[in-house]
Amino acid sequence: MNELTDSGVLLRLVHQALQNAGVDAHAVLQRSGAALLQLNDPRLRTPVAAQDVFWKAAVEVSGNPYIGLHLGRYLPRFRGQVLEYLFSSSPNFGEGLRRVLQYQRLLSDAMSGRFVQQEDVCYLASGIADTTSRNMAECMMAGIIQFFRQVTDGAFAPLQVWFSHDQGAELSDYEEIYGCPVLFQQKETRLYFPLEILDRTFWHAEPELLKLHVQVATEKLAELQRMDLVSDVRRVIGQMLESGEVSLDEVAKQLRMKPRSLRSQLADVGSSFNHVLNDYRSRLARRLLAKTDESIEQIVYLTGFSEPSTFYRAFKRWTQETPIEYRRRKKLSSALAD
Repeated sequence: MNELTDSGVLLRLVHQALQNAGVDAHAVLQRSGAALLQLNDPRLRTPVAAQDVFWKAAVEVSGNPYIGLHLGRYLPRFRGQVLEYLFSSSPNFGEGLRRVLQYQRLLSDAMSGRFVQQEDVCYLASGIADTTSRNMAECMMAGIIQFFRQVTDGAFAPLQVWFSHDQGAELSDYEEIYGCPVLFQQKETRLYFPLEILDRTFWHAEPELLKLHVQVATEKLAELQRMDLVSDVRRVIGQMLESGEVSLDEVAKQLRMKPRSLRSQLADVGSSFNHVLNDYRSRLARRLLAKTDESIEQIVYLTGFSEPSTFYRAFKRWTQETPIEYRRRKKLSSALAD
């Protein structure tokens, strides 16, 4: 199964919100292991599973257990992303919403939102995955409401918000930030709003631009799907590594693909089999050296090398250090941190 990831834009928005709120955003990133230099990478995807670590750090640094909700006051506008363009270039709010839901994975793999229309109201069920933290869910809800207000020039007015978790902050805080009543311990996360907003037209909608934005969104979605292949290759490498018989042909066989097709599809995402294999081995070797007391001989075996000398040369190429030097430095850094 592929690892669920979020678009880097979510991290950038929250990072800016932390700064706007006067929280030490850099300290939050340091504690959670997120690299500040990666924030501006347009292709950045962060693991959904890392959300708990990030929001735990945000709580610790801010001293606010409900920081996700309260950052709703400080979120910057969601601008310059293909989902915004898709929405705003659609003829009306209803069509924009339905179209964006087709491409929601561009924002997060943790969302499987759906739109439901009833007799007198409608709602968006966010479909936020169970792996998403409470703070993330509450912050994301604030961002969704803000975005809907943004694209409707302030006309969007939520009727009610549902959450599956228990109430945390003061109820008045939720109502102030979301602009509507909030119910807890519900079966899923929902955002209710009036039917009338679906027909609100966008005066700036342009059919030709819409076609272009759909094309761009489709290409970005296809790129994500190709990146899934890299995750699949890494998974198979991990399963086969100890056997020492990891090759493109064998991995392709496990994935039920032809070697030529696997090579071509990896090239489409700017990668190659050797790059994925070396990256996997490098990460595994560094983790074992830094976090365990496994012998070098055992690490050679676990990383799939047949000879220690081959492993030593590869590791020196990856890190400009020998395995012994790397382990010594990491152990020293850990001791000093304690």
